[in-house]
Amino acid sequence: MENDKEIIEEETGMTEETPEVPHKEEKEKDRKKRKIAEQAEKIRQLEASLREADDAAEKLRSDAAEAKDQYLRLQAEWDNYRRRTAKERLELIDNAGKDILKGFLPVLDDCQRALKVLRESEGSEAAIEGTELIYNKLMAYLNQRGVERIEALGATFDTDFHEAVAQFPVEDPEKKNTVIDVTQEGYTLNGNVIRYAKVVVGI
Repeated sequence: MENDKEIIEEETGMTEETPEVPHKEEKEKDRKKRKIAEQAEKIRQLEASLREADDAAEKLRSDAAEAKDQYLRLQAEWDNYRRRTAKERLELIDNAGKDILKGFLPVLDDCQRALKVLRESEGSEAAIEGTELIYNKLMAYLNQRGVERIEALGATFDTDFHEAVAQFPVEDPEKKNTVIDVTQEGYTLNGNVIRYAKVVVGI
């Protein structure tokens, strides 16, 4: 028996006192190291993927902000276009018959002259009433269409509504720069002048 032990000790180089180092533990350590290395690599890959995802999210946020800005600009342009076209349509409707209505103004002038002549020449009441009736009906029709007479006599001279055809010296300080006579009536259509009132201004 002792000879057998000696033979084993000689062949293996181990004695009973020499502990055997298990290969299993070394393999387990190697396996753990590999696992840790694999996990570290996975963490690096995940971190890289996370950075890429953050970059992609930032780009998407930037694209979304740009798209929102473009949308708001387009919306503002559309609102401006809609308001502008609506205003143009209203103006077109308001002034659609401008030329036709302006054509009635000389008729009004003739009616006024006729009334003045009839009254000054003491014409018949029937002629005066008939002419007044025509004038009033025509004026009422034009008023319904937005035509208004410019009240000039006694008003302060205003180049937005009046056209001075003459100036006349006045003694009363209150009549200076004031319309003292109207040689031709002026008219507006929906607030816009279609014919300036021709006036004499006191100076």
